[in-house]
Amino acid sequence: MTGGKTKFGVVVFPGSNCDHDAYHACKHVLGQEAVFLWHKEADLRDADVVVLPGGFSYGDYLRCGAIARFSPVMKEVIRFAANGGTVIGICNGFQILLEAGLLPGVLLRNASLRFVCRYVNLRVETAATRFTGLCRAGEVLALPIAHGEGNYFADEETLRRLEGEGRVAFRYCDARGNVTAEANPNGSLSNIAGIVNEAGNVLGLMPHPERAADPALGHTDGQKLFRSMIEAVAAGEPAGAIADTLRR
Repeated sequence: MTGGKTKFGVVVFPGSNCDHDAYHACKHVLGQEAVFLWHKEADLRDADVVVLPGGFSYGDYLRCGAIARFSPVMKEVIRFAANGGTVIGICNGFQILLEAGLLPGVLLRNASLRFVCRYVNLRVETAATRFTGLCRAGEVLALPIAHGEGNYFADEETLRRLEGEGRVAFRYCDARGNVTAEANPNGSLSNIAGIVNEAGNVLGLMPHPERAADPALGHTDGQKLFRSMIEAVAAGEPAGAIADTLRR
């Protein structure tokens, strides 16, 4: 953190297409520091928060996120996360986090077998994370999605652990916060839209908060996630403290 500002490091993979969106939201909308981190770099440049953006890393030719997981920068991201650093993976970034083993489960093809691009409603399931600290549990946010493989799946034991430890951060819902099959855009298990790791310092989600941050676009609910991260960095709360809160 420099001069009271949170420093966001936005990773750029070949095929990323939301890196500039994330950079713009962090630097120009929220007034924080932001730097691009090229996938071949082994230096996170003292970032307080690492953002794995959406897009089609390496063209998704093998499997979404499967090649990006082996990029040199990911070794540093994994080390950063293990040391309690704040990491957020958005859309393709979520897929990369799963491939890298930083989060459990997999993302399958959308149940419709179609690419889905529209706004959805998300219910905040917990406010006890670095990413939702300025939200309240049960609050409904409107964020856009744009993906063909966002169908979250995990085995029964993993799902039971996620639910029991309060690690489901967001669920797809209707405008009133009701979690229904009709509100699920991709067939995701239990309407899961985003999860955190056991320590509470890594978040993966399919919806795009960076695309709902600039008032010029007509939606600003995404700012709550970024502002929550900024406040968490400023407070210097260790990941372990958040993990303890999640378990209560």
